[in-house]
Amino acid sequence: MALLQPFFYDKSLPKILNFSPTSTTPKVTNQLPTTSKDLVSRSLKHNHKKSYFSVRKHWKKCHAVAEEIVGGLSSSASSDDDQGEGVILSPSSQDEVAEYDWTEEWYPLYLTKNIPDDAPLGLTVFDKQVVLYRDGNGEIRCFEDRCAHRLAKLSEGQLFDGRLECLYHGWQYEGSGKCVTIPQLPKGAKIPQSACLKPYEVRDSQGVMWIWMSHKTPSNAKKLPWFENFVRPGFRDISTIHELPYDHSILLENLMDPAHVPISHDRTDFTAKREDAEPLFFEVTERTARGFAGWWGREKDRLTPNYIPNFLRFEAPCVLHNSREIIDKNNNKDYFSGLFLCRPSGQGKSMLIVRFGSTRKTPGLLKIIPQWYFHQNASKVFEQDMGFLSSQNEILMKEKVPTREQYINLKSSDTWVVEYRKWMDRVGNGMPYHIGHSTISLPKDPAVVEHAPAGFVANLSASQPAKGGIGDMHAPNVANRYFRHLIHCKDCRNALKAFRAWKNALSIVALVSTAVAILASGRQWKALLLFSTAMCLAGIHICTAAIAMNTTNFIRTHRRL
Repeated sequence: MALLQPFFYDKSLPKILNFSPTSTTPKVTNQLPTTSKDLVSRSLKHNHKKSYFSVRKHWKKCHAVAEEIVGGLSSSASSDDDQGEGVILSPSSQDEVAEYDWTEEWYPLYLTKNIPDDAPLGLTVFDKQVVLYRDGNGEIRCFEDRCAHRLAKLSEGQLFDGRLECLYHGWQYEGSGKCVTIPQLPKGAKIPQSACLKPYEVRDSQGVMWIWMSHKTPSNAKKLPWFENFVRPGFRDISTIHELPYDHSILLENLMDPAHVPISHDRTDFTAKREDAEPLFFEVTERTARGFAGWWGREKDRLTPNYIPNFLRFEAPCVLHNSREIIDKNNNKDYFSGLFLCRPSGQGKSMLIVRFGSTRKTPGLLKIIPQWYFHQNASKVFEQDMGFLSSQNEILMKEKVPTREQYINLKSSDTWVVEYRKWMDRVGNGMPYHIGHSTISLPKDPAVVEHAPAGFVANLSASQPAKGGIGDMHAPNVANRYFRHLIHCKDCRNALKAFRAWKNALSIVALVSTAVAILASGRQWKALLLFSTAMCLAGIHICTAAIAMNTTNFIRTHRRL
């Protein structure tokens, strides 16, 4: 959360320049409109129409402020006539349906550095299950996660001499997907030609492994996302990965909603304070079948001289990028990025790769803070949202109606949410399922509930028996921090392992030191040994606290304000 500061605060920014033409965000040449009159004037140039929809009858008691979006620019609508029952709308052109095929896209699978070297990894994209692993040459392979024999999950198998082995009957597959070993086959018998795996194309790009889901259409390199900031000199990022128990559309909706940060994440760190909750402004500058983009910021900052706000871009199928350029008092330009890669991992499930980074030099104090601390803080942020996002997911699936009939959207907070749901209206025809602003198509097949550990969970169970479900901390439950993050993060697993080792070592030293102190006759020796015990106990307490920070969910403390 500390890295969110450049996107929300401008107090220390003496000068902010336009984005360069080579940047991933477009250059803005005109001053942003600051009044409703300016907004309406600009919108009329686009010849966009106004229209209103009334919300359901039982909402009339709410007296919400009626507002709408005209041509992507915000303007207030009078609430005197309809008692505030208007909702955010966009031009009629947004109702057009665009050609779209969800399989002809690149999806973010995993942080490349976290792909295990010694075990296969089971992942999903919508309802398609895939297995990812490194073969004997270190090359990353990806196949459909089912053995050709009896459909057992290969992600629950193992690597044997660089080959992928199914642990059901021991069938082994080489890097091309061809089966090369069947233990039960008689001597001289040939392996069936059909004993092969269905491959998926994967590519490593900027530290993320991406998968092309179509078997009919060749991969399109132009659709592979590229983020210029991440290759700039001096750019450093903190990357984490999280498994979450709600749909990727709910996740994206939440991530493109800056208005909730001061309230939901109050005091998570110094960048989120509930007293900072205030009206925001939004300007949509681009709408295509591939997504949308635009500017946003705090309403009170719009009159600041030379002010250029944050730039947000949503790109199909599941990329959200928030960026900013800042010039400091020494005329040094710094680039900031908040990148969210959201993979749909099944009905009511998603996996998120978060990457916060900048070219600004890290202050001295932050340099000594370990990576695992930032990771556990990120876990806390997602846990603060998890309860109401899960319930929102449940209600949407239960009500089975578009969001227009359920949400009350405000122009001063919910513009991106409306834009995203309207984008789904346009392309939802090419998705397995969707809930848009005005349209909806529900999943044809019921959600699959796995009652046993699978994939990476089962692989770790071999070396860590408790991981298979013995004990609350290790139970395979997406509501559990250990399961949602640590099993996917090498850095945090290594940190947890180190803290446990230190705790055990300090416990032994404390026990020995106390025993020797009891037997010692000299006062000085007793005092020294007891001081040693006290220091060990302090170390044990620190290790215990660190272990709890990495494995225990955040629990919100309700307070009277």
